[in-house]
Amino acid sequence: MKIRKGFILRKVAGKYVVVAVGPASKSLNGMIKLNDTGAFCWDYLLQGISKEDLVNRLAAEYDVTREQAAQDVKAFLDTLREAGCLDEEE
Repeated sequence: MKIRKGFILRKVAGKYVVVAVGPASKSLNGMIKLNDTGAFCWDYLLQGISKEDLVNRLAAEYDVTREQAAQDVKAFLDTLREAGCLDEEE
């Protein structure tokens, strides 16, 4: 899965925000605020990564259980899906 074209991550005043540009702005009016963990996941999603690989990287980076990482990744991906940010063709 990968971040869909037209969505960009910016750091503004020390906070991470995702905004839509161009045609993508039709599906996201406003912005999504991300914490450091969300920005970490976003960077891997830009490169194209499977859900399983993302769970494994998150668990390793933040020293959490794989189960906790899986729950967090699912919640994050659900948020991105609702906003139309994901291209899930692999």
